[in-house]
Amino acid sequence: MTQDMTTGSPIRRILTFCLPLLLGNLFQQFYNIADSILVGRILGVNSFAAVGSTGSLNFLVMGFALGMCSGFAIPIAQSFGAGDHDEVRRRAGQLVWLWLLSTALVTLVALFCTDDILRIMQTPAEIFDEAYRYISIVFLGAGATILYNLSSGVLRALGNSRTPLLFLIAAALGNIALDALFMGRLGMGVEGAAFATVLSQGLSGLACLVYMRLRVPLLHLSREHLRPDPRRMRMIAGVGVPMGAQFSITAVGTIMVQGAVNSLGTAVVAAVAAGTKVHMLVSVPLDSVGATMATYAGQNLGARDLPRIRKGVTAITVVTFGYCALALAFNYFLGGRVAAFFLDGADAAILANVQRYLVCNGAAYPMLAIVFIFRNSLQGMGFSKQAMSAGLAELLARAIVVFALVNRLGYFAVCLGNPIAWAFADVILLVLYRAEVRRLERQWGRPGIQREPAVAVCLHR
Repeated sequence: MTQDMTTGSPIRRILTFCLPLLLGNLFQQFYNIADSILVGRILGVNSFAAVGSTGSLNFLVMGFALGMCSGFAIPIAQSFGAGDHDEVRRRAGQLVWLWLLSTALVTLVALFCTDDILRIMQTPAEIFDEAYRYISIVFLGAGATILYNLSSGVLRALGNSRTPLLFLIAAALGNIALDALFMGRLGMGVEGAAFATVLSQGLSGLACLVYMRLRVPLLHLSREHLRPDPRRMRMIAGVGVPMGAQFSITAVGTIMVQGAVNSLGTAVVAAVAAGTKVHMLVSVPLDSVGATMATYAGQNLGARDLPRIRKGVTAITVVTFGYCALALAFNYFLGGRVAAFFLDGADAAILANVQRYLVCNGAAYPMLAIVFIFRNSLQGMGFSKQAMSAGLAELLARAIVVFALVNRLGYFAVCLGNPIAWAFADVILLVLYRAEVRRLERQWGRPGIQREPAVAVCLHR
């Protein structure tokens, strides 16, 4: 099933598309949380801290790959919005080769760089070995994770956010069962959690491929579509690589902050890891709205309807600000209790630090909403390189936190890291969004000129 987001009420289309995506992201967080709870309760606080300490490294490497996957799907959304179904197939065929290249890149990082990066991050000695074993397996199984995100991204580009949800629910349930089996009965330690995640993602990816073959005629590809086409691959990569790079630039900043956290001791590492888990869960609706806006902006850009893009961006921003108020209340009243599930037997000082972290982040959620909405809208319109500058702004902000504030303010500076980074990114994104939309309005509004197709306008820069 596909959905045309170029007609009908913008906010209704956005929310209808977003709901399955939201549920899917919640389930993804659910089995990530299941990993963490089982690691903490079966293996102990140190093992939980070991897995948590790899989060920023995982974001650096896998964030780059998954950001590319999201970017690779944007040209398909634009072609679909323009009604060019043959070009949809030709672009989808090139994703096979881009998947292979992305998998090879992550595997090389896993083989040669993981140990050095963990040491640069000052991972505490008592959790270093477990952290290395866990993240190495996740990286070596990256092909499975990339496959799911790439195939589900293609389905979402065509307006289908429901099918990936169903496969992800099945994978989440399977992941929990594999966690219990690998870490509990088989005693595999943190390696069991990593294997469970990789296997569940791989099964979801294969299910998406089978579905596309059986139920989506638009994605029935011939040998001609699958033949390597360097020109199209470069064009698709021109959108996807800057989008992936933006994730990695942001991740470099989080690694810098994680290094500062690691220097404060294992108890602080555990507190930030638990707080981050709750934050990631609460911010899922904002992330889902962002992913929706990439598809919405891409399709409507293909249809050359800039007023509709602006109307949708304004409407969803108002809606998400209402959610941000609820999210702050949740963090304040319930965040610490949720974090306690990850830290069985943790002392009161750790839980108090978790609470401080969650309240500081929750108060800044409106700024995070702007990051997701405007960054993804720019990317959906084909301005990945411009949106990448927001990642550079976040990197600058986190560098300021690490080098200027942590030594003076200690843990409180860590709590301020995300809000300061979001504020820096907001300034860049709001200015760029307004400038690019106005420029396209002037360009498309000139009378008496031969207009280039919208897809080409945004991708050939």
